[in-house]
Amino acid sequence: MASDGGVSCLRRSEMMSVGIGGIESPPLDVDEVHVLAVDDSLVDRIVIERLLRITSCKVTAVDSGWRALEFLGIDNENASAELDASLRIKRRLKVDLIITDYCMPGMTGYELLKKIKESSSFRQVPVVIMSSENVITRIDRCLEEGAEDFLLKPVKLADVKRLRNYLARDVKLSNGNKRKLPEDSPPLTLSPDSPDSSPPPSTLSPDSSDSSSPPLSPRGDHFLAAPIPDRR
Repeated sequence: MASDGGVSCLRRSEMMSVGIGGIESPPLDVDEVHVLAVDDSLVDRIVIERLLRITSCKVTAVDSGWRALEFLGIDNENASAELDASLRIKRRLKVDLIITDYCMPGMTGYELLKKIKESSSFRQVPVVIMSSENVITRIDRCLEEGAEDFLLKPVKLADVKRLRNYLARDVKLSNGNKRKLPEDSPPLTLSPDSPDSSPPPSTLSPDSSDSSSPPLSPRGDHFLAAPIPDRR
């Protein structure tokens, strides 16, 4: 685990602003969004965990990419140790979002992202990458690999709320409240008085017995034609 001595004062002040002290996990609610947070920095883990809990998420926080894979059950042969009792309980919960730091020893956030996207069980789970460095090539590489978003540290409450709202929208869609597509709409029924219910004008031949009817304009209106004198 990386030392926390290099954490900036800004991160520490943000930690104090969200009221971090002795954190006691609130009771788990099955309707909450479950987030797996991955960061080798203890201070950063506490910050992101507190921000997520403020937005009514339940959080499992681990300190490495290998630990995250172990929790997900993706790479058991590389597991560093058996899961403790609390993690074994949380492992039965569905993971709705994975948020991971980019720079971590042993396995970077990008490598963890690739492992998750290669898994048939978890490739659909949104993955968000965090980093204190605004490197465009790094951001592009993560997004191309399938990351849902890329957040710059220090992560703010507004960032987490945005992710929470996005997840809430996805959960609502997955529960069957999808917007009805046009092909699913009922067929349009025209009333007898509807202007669109009139049949299209027919094309009459010069010899048609109905040729005395007034001609139609391009809009379908009748022209009022004067009678043609008989010159025979």
